Order: sequence, then C-alpha cells, then structure tokens
Amino acid sequence: MIPTMCLPRRAALGLLPLLLLLPPAPEAAKKPTPCQRCRGLVDKFNQGLVDTAKKNFGGGNTAWEEKTLSKYKSSEIRLLEILEGLCESSDFECNQMLEAQEEHLEAWWLQLKNEYPDLFEWFCVKTLKVCCSPGTYGPDCLACQGGSQRPCSGNGHCSGDGSRQGDGSCRCHVGYQGPLCTDCMDGYFSSLRNETHSVCTACDESCKTCSGPTNRDCGECEVGWVLDEGACVDVDECAAETPPCSAAQFCKNANGSYTCEECDSSCVGCTGEGPGNCKECIPGYAREHGQCADVDECSLAEKACVRKNENCYNTPGSYVCVCPDGFEETEDACVPPAEAEATEEESLTQLPGHEDL
Repeated sequence: MIPTMCLPRRAALGLLPLLLLLPPAPEAAKKPTPCQRCRGLVDKFNQGLVDTAKKNFGGGNTAWEEKTLSKYKSSEIRLLEILEGLCESSDFECNQMLEAQEEHLEAWWLQLKNEYPDLFEWFCVKTLKVCCSPGTYGPDCLACQGGSQRPCSGNGHCSGDGSRQGDGSCRCHVGYQGPLCTDCMDGYFSSLRNETHSVCTACDESCKTCSGPTNRDCGECEVGWVLDEGACVDVDECAAETPPCSAAQFCKNANGSYTCEECDSSCVGCTGEGPGNCKECIPGYAREHGQCADVDECSLAEKACVRKNENCYNTPGSYVCVCPDGFEETEDACVPPAEAEATEEESLTQLPGHEDL
C-alpha cells in the first residue's frame, strides 16, 4: 500500500482562501460532433485530391505523361498518398476515425467513386449516417421548414441543417420573423413578396414601422422623432425650454437623440464648443477678441506682486509671486543677500553683552 501524505487540519484550512481566489478552470473545448469530424475528414480528402492531381508531372513527353497520369489518377498509390496526409500525428480523433473507416474509403476509391462522385454524401450521409444532406435535419434527415431547397425561405438558418441533430425550426436573419422567416420585423418593410421569395428592407431611421423607404412612409415614428406635415422629423432636444444638459455642459443635437459635451475650462456656462462660446469667463480670464482668454496679471498697470524686489509669474487663470534666487523672504520684501547679512550683524550688536563676542 502506498502511504499518503495528509496536511494538518489548520494548514488545510489556511489554503482554503487561496483556493477560493484561484480563477475557475476554463471550460473544456467543445468537442466536434460526429458529423463535423466526418465532414472534416472528407474536406481533407478532397484537398488531397487537389494536391495530388498532377503530382510528379509537368513537362517532357506529353503523350507518355497523359497515359501515366491516367493510371495514377485512380491508383492505390495515389489513395495511399492522400490517406497518409489526412491526419496530423497528434490528432488522435482523426487518426482513430481514419483507422475505423479506412476500408470504406478504399471501397469508394476503387469501386464506387464513379457511381457516387460526392464523397461527403456517400460517406457521411448514406454510409456512416452521421450527417444529413443540406436542407435536412435530425435522425431521419427530414426537410427543414420551408423545404430543403430554400430552408427558412432563404432568410434564416434551419436548426440542425445538414446534421442528425436539431428540430428543423428557423432562426431568422435580422429584419425577418415568423415560422418561415417571411414576415418583416418592426423597422423593416416588405419590398418583395411572392410564392417563393420574401425580401424585407430597412425603414428610414426615423420610422419605428413603415410601408416604404422614406420618412414619409412611417406608420409610427421612432423615439426622438415626431410626425410633422406627414413626415417623421428629428426632435431638437437642445431647443427645449428646459435644457437637458447641466450648467457646465452644452447640448449637441443628433438624429433622434442628443449629447451633452463639457464646456471649455475657461467658461462659466456655454452655448457651444471652445472658449469663444462662453456665457461668462471664470476668474482670471476675460473676454478678448470674442473669446475668454487668460488675464496676464503680471503686465497690468497695478502691480500684482507688491513686495520689494518680488518677481511676478503669470499662470493660466492666476499668477504667483516669488523672491529671486538667493534673496531672503520677509513679510514685506525680498531682501538681497548683502542687505540680509548687514541686517543680521546690526541685530547682533544690539544684543546685551555683544562686547564680549
């Protein structure tokens, strides 16, 4: 008996939070159905036919080549070359299926391909019975809704089409509805309808329902549109008495809708994009040439920085006052280095007992 190693109970409990944090294991890749595997094998076989069509021939004695090629065309050598290239060595399911059905493929190649030229139909549909012919479905390969020639009236996909699965019901393409996909959804109108065909065409964007392609053919207007003189026209939400956007935004109308865009950073309220559409300017900005521009406080007649020797630097919407490098900053001045040293010495002489220093 092989001894087993058990974690102490406390250690095992300690691992539990880590295990809970691990991402869930990815779902196993969906396995192909028997029909898909069979169709894949047939597709590779047909590609092998193409690849070997004129193998080792291409110049010289044409009469000899045609005679030899005619023999090679239906030879067991060519069959063997095709079979050897059907499956990758790592494809277990392909190799397993080939091994199980190799005799059927040999029989078709040597005896039946002239009578049954469609390998898929003979091999997958009639012999292995894992697929159905196009337009049919289910265990008994019944015709899809609308018939096997044009399933779902050509406007949808038949459930199980070409396989031994599904129920033959229709999954309609966009714009179509109904059991046979012959009816039009809201937003589409019937532009062609007869015993064999039904074509649904998109309405104008302003229509929820319609009988034709223009905004005058609407039965009902879409949201964001309104009926005006027999046509659905866009509602300009931006022109409403109560604006739909905040005070720091402007409204931009669009067909059937609108968007709220942020005002320029220099604006207090705005009617459009950029500093030229401000209702008012924020502090530190003033209207200049029709738009809000930064005020250069440092260039005004009235000094912004009032301390002696102080430098003024303009910034967007404001300014800063800074003493030059090496100057000492006091409450009412920027003191040069020499003056600062002199002031310090004078202060020392006024201290009691300075004679002893």
